[in-house]
Amino acid sequence: MPPGEDARVLFDAPTIARRVEGLADEIVAAMGERLVAVGLLKGAFVFLADLIRALDRAGARPGVEFLRLSSYGLGTVSAGQVHLIGDVPTDIAGRRILLVDDIVDTGRSIAYAATLLRQRDITDLKTCTLLDKPSRREVDLVPDFVGFEVPDVFVAGYGIDYAERYRHLPGIVAVEGAK
Repeated sequence: MPPGEDARVLFDAPTIARRVEGLADEIVAAMGERLVAVGLLKGAFVFLADLIRALDRAGARPGVEFLRLSSYGLGTVSAGQVHLIGDVPTDIAGRRILLVDDIVDTGRSIAYAATLLRQRDITDLKTCTLLDKPSRREVDLVPDFVGFEVPDVFVAGYGIDYAERYRHLPGIVAVEGAK
């Protein structure tokens, strides 16, 4: 971490791995083995990669797609508006969708993505997030599957960035002094 930024580990890699396995079991029990996991880029890519392998071990055969949204830019505070940067490239009509995000903070991004996907004549949509920060929620939304609840701190690692840095960290850290 650069000068002026301290980090403390919230969840290490083994803890995350155990929780991802548990989430996969919960998801298969609720949704069955045929689903399409739609990850929100960029933050969810590491989580989604681990989750689809765990879903396979739990007996599912998930398809994988991505949506790319932006609400933070290079800042640490949501701009309050969500923009679609890249859409799902395939037809998902008639499919069960698992919408996967790295963190649900204000809820705006995942709510925006859910609205877009529901307009595609899908049969079911459930939401999954690695991290949930309900203290910051601005949208009436409760994720269906949650890895961990976190306090109102800025987090990075395991695919989640701090100004486009630290996605490579194997665990989740709280960045102290993040502005």
